[in-house]
Amino acid sequence: MTQLLSLPMYDVQPADTRLLVAALRQLLAQEGVDAWHYAEPDDRLAHWQDPALLLSQACGYPLCALLPDVQVVGTFHYDAEGCSGLRYRSRLVVRQADAGKRLADFRGRRAVCNSEDSLSGFHTLRAELAPLPENGRFFSSLLFSGGHRQSLLALQGNAADLAAIDAVSWALFSRHHPALLQGLTTIGYTAALPGLPLITASGTSAATLQQLRRALTRLVSEPQWREICARLLISGFTATGREDYQPVSALIAQLPLAAPASAAAYPADRPSSSPHAP
Repeated sequence: MTQLLSLPMYDVQPADTRLLVAALRQLLAQEGVDAWHYAEPDDRLAHWQDPALLLSQACGYPLCALLPDVQVVGTFHYDAEGCSGLRYRSRLVVRQADAGKRLADFRGRRAVCNSEDSLSGFHTLRAELAPLPENGRFFSSLLFSGGHRQSLLALQGNAADLAAIDAVSWALFSRHHPALLQGLTTIGYTAALPGLPLITASGTSAATLQQLRRALTRLVSEPQWREICARLLISGFTATGREDYQPVSALIAQLPLAAPASAAAYPADRPSSSPHAP
């Protein structure tokens, strides 16, 4: 069976992602695992459910809500403001004209989120808003942009007033596409949660799972791969399991269906591109 390998989530600079994938393939080969680089999937959820999946990086919300059978391999650490160890946050981003305001000051304003199945761009914001609604609503409208990049453009273009942006995506945009952040600022952060999980198919053997974890540990610890990891802000790796994502499951479970930022509560424009795209 062809084994699929992809790293679609922080592909802000594709050349850097290709270098990381090449390094992983080399390390996996040394561990006795043959991995074929699968191109960016059109349907990520279907890709993550493929029985041939060897390794990919997913989002915490699909892991806990939509992917009950995949196995968690581990979690990268990122060298970005808002990240600590394997945990990360989202920035609450607004235009500079709103600098210094609090989230509560955006009652009746407009929000933009990347997609309804995004932890960093949607559900963490819902959690922050949970204490704040009036009559089941907080914002006047909710736009679904299709990705963090598009959400930033919506803020810059005055199509929305506030967005929750993954801290790692923000740091990568700052490095590679600083124009996307021009005129924008951060007024706070969402709660810290386990970062994007590295996953493998449910049928991956225990032996292969250990080979994957050894390769990933070597990737972040051996000097020859240090520059490649630094390009993507990767600073470490922890072997984690599904139980380590219980905080994400707990956050999802505590949010009511009619939460103040839920799609059902607002007139909402739908995304024109694939969810989770940075």
